[in-house]
Amino acid sequence: MFELVKAGGWLMWPIIACSVIAMAIVVERLWVLRSRRVIPENLVVQIWQLYQKGKLSNAHIATVRKNSPLGRILAAGLINRNHSRDVMKEAVEEEGRQVVHELERYLNTLGTIAAIAPLLGLLGTVVGMIKVFAAITTAGVGNPAVLAGGISEALITTAAGLSVAIPALIFHRYLSGRVDQLVIRMEAEALKLIEVMHGEREG
Repeated sequence: MFELVKAGGWLMWPIIACSVIAMAIVVERLWVLRSRRVIPENLVVQIWQLYQKGKLSNAHIATVRKNSPLGRILAAGLINRNHSRDVMKEAVEEEGRQVVHELERYLNTLGTIAAIAPLLGLLGTVVGMIKVFAAITTAGVGNPAVLAGGISEALITTAAGLSVAIPALIFHRYLSGRVDQLVIRMEAEALKLIEVMHGEREG
């Protein structure tokens, strides 16, 4: 493995760095974006039951807020539950924008890695071919061993760049889709709570 890295030249190091960063982001986001963590089951039902019994205190709201991203959104609405539906909805939307921003954390970085990794590989190809032509200029084409170093550098960096970019692109698309699904579900849950609180929907 080290021989391949060495043969690929100095551009292999930024490609390897990209692969490590991409892997760390993917693992971290897969852990953070678990459905059970983001949208706890029956959270709206539990809140509504407490509300009906008159047991929904500020302490309960604080607990809901810190336990999940959906809880943060619902807590923003619950704090304004005694105001009009529009005020409550506006508070939910403002908090929701911040939560969505946090769910999308690092995804831009992953997308950037997916874009630049093949370009780094292409740069390695260009550098390798420059070395090939430099070797041809000085030693001619009679000695294949002189040309092999530049050609191998060109091919190895290209393969390495694509090997990093393809999984990074796949996971970027997958995680972006996961965020979109979670956002839609959180919007539905928040709207359900608002409508129930203001008597526009059956509990």
